[in-house]
Amino acid sequence: MSQQVVVLLLGSNLGDRKKNIENALFLIEESIGNIKFKSNFYETFPIEFASINNFINFAVVLNTHLSPIELLNQIKKIEKKLGREQDSREFGGYFDRLIDIDIVSYGNLNYVSKSLILPHQGHLKREFSIEILKNLNEIKHKL
Repeated sequence: MSQQVVVLLLGSNLGDRKKNIENALFLIEESIGNIKFKSNFYETFPIEFASINNFINFAVVLNTHLSPIELLNQIKKIEKKLGREQDSREFGGYFDRLIDIDIVSYGNLNYVSKSLILPHQGHLKREFSIEILKNLNEIKHKL
């Protein structure tokens, strides 16, 4: 498969949040693809669930040869390796987590399956996601 440009959004609201994201970035580069651009870190309130723990969020643009489902499977392996025990979809709602990695977009692909919808509709509507993705786009255009 040819290289595809992918946007991922990462978040953590437990433990050393920045370190959790940095560990995820290392594993992403090791097993998914070369990161081309990185956003700034953003602190955000939990959305769609109550918690006293704020999130640190971060976005990246990378190139990968993985298919969308292979990419999703690799992301789930990374999350599990970094201590995430339950998936929001399986749990039936959102909760505190050490790491969360979402595929925001995969090239220009529109894709719908039981386990994956691209582009990620939630992140195209959430205010904090829009701000982070705007920052990422500004960084891309400065370089």
